[in-house]
Amino acid sequence: MNHFEYGPEGLACEGVPLAKIAAEVGTPVYVYSRATLERHFTVFRDALALAGVVDPLIAYAVKANSNVAVLKVLGDLGAGADTVSEGEIRRALAAGIPGERIVFSGVGKTRGEIAFALSVGVAEINVESEPELDLIAQVAAEMGVKAKVAFRVNPDVAAGGHAKIATGKSENKFGVSFAEAARLYANASNNSSLQPVGVACHIGSQITDLEPMRAAFTKMRGLVEQLLDEGLSVERLDLGGGLGVPYFNSPEPPSPAEFAAMVGEVTQGLPVTLAFEPGRVIAANAGVLVSEVVHVHERPEGRKFLVIDAAMNDLIRPAMYDAFHDIRPVIQRGGEAVYDVVGPVCETGDTFTRDRALPPFTTGDLVAFMSAGAYGAAMASEYNTRPLVPEVLVDGDRYAVIRKRPTYDEILARDVVPEWV
Repeated sequence: MNHFEYGPEGLACEGVPLAKIAAEVGTPVYVYSRATLERHFTVFRDALALAGVVDPLIAYAVKANSNVAVLKVLGDLGAGADTVSEGEIRRALAAGIPGERIVFSGVGKTRGEIAFALSVGVAEINVESEPELDLIAQVAAEMGVKAKVAFRVNPDVAAGGHAKIATGKSENKFGVSFAEAARLYANASNNSSLQPVGVACHIGSQITDLEPMRAAFTKMRGLVEQLLDEGLSVERLDLGGGLGVPYFNSPEPPSPAEFAAMVGEVTQGLPVTLAFEPGRVIAANAGVLVSEVVHVHERPEGRKFLVIDAAMNDLIRPAMYDAFHDIRPVIQRGGEAVYDVVGPVCETGDTFTRDRALPPFTTGDLVAFMSAGAYGAAMASEYNTRPLVPEVLVDGDRYAVIRKRPTYDEILARDVVPEWV
């Protein structure tokens, strides 16, 4: 469920018409529903509780939507943060999420990032390789602290809605292999600068079938039991994220309740706490991208291009992942026309969809890209010197701009021309 419905003034986010936001903030613009963010998090949390999962760490995947206001909404509900850079850690802290609820993941952590994570007391640093483990131990020793680490294990299980978001196969760059996990865990347990607290896995994103997850989680359970049998301390099993969301044309994903029931079955009786890293399932359907039609370009052979003011730099998922987004008129109308929906960026890849049957549009009409709350604004850029798209958060009948659109002067001021040029 989300809170985007048609009303007397067209498509609205909660109690605010999208046309009102477009008129006052301009387009393109991302619009998020606070009520939807809160509902999605509480549904996920409550499903785990009903499945018998006690006191889990639900670390929202910051990369999905990293706006500090969004993080604060979730943090106030008890969410932690799954982060992959010092910048994301800083965003989580700025939102009031304490270090002990922050997980630091990622395959290329730098010395400086590790030092910062240790200085703020993150819950765990997810180790992705033996060289990284050595670096963490080195930094921790220099700082005179003990680094809490968990080992991200690659279970060699294929999953995910696209090859570029599948992370659990042996050929992917993520995590240590099962063959080396126990040895590395034992070595870390004997290092005075390290405190192994658990193991982790994450096999992909936009997963619409529970069986790959069940297979990976079952392997992880076996690893935990092996480590415990060897007399090693294991406090936490981090099962990652990746649960898919309905993108209208994709297979209907399992519900949070079905996911939680599977987790409860696989981990029943395991004497560890569980952690999760949901991102898309919380944020995707909590946001839309609103854009204005620039014009309709009809070729003599009949192909129609719906040219809009949003572009691939604002929403890159269709260009990068061949992703489908439902496109709706902000003001409902009858009829049908077939369009290629394209943006103004000077790339053929700046195409959102081809041969899509939509209501007829004309210059000045507004369109809404649904399910755009995750991996939308977070992946946006200023390519072609297009100002970064603003973000708006709606709460009932009020809204606030939570990231403003930069002016051209602000964009240009970041460039420095040396005096010798």
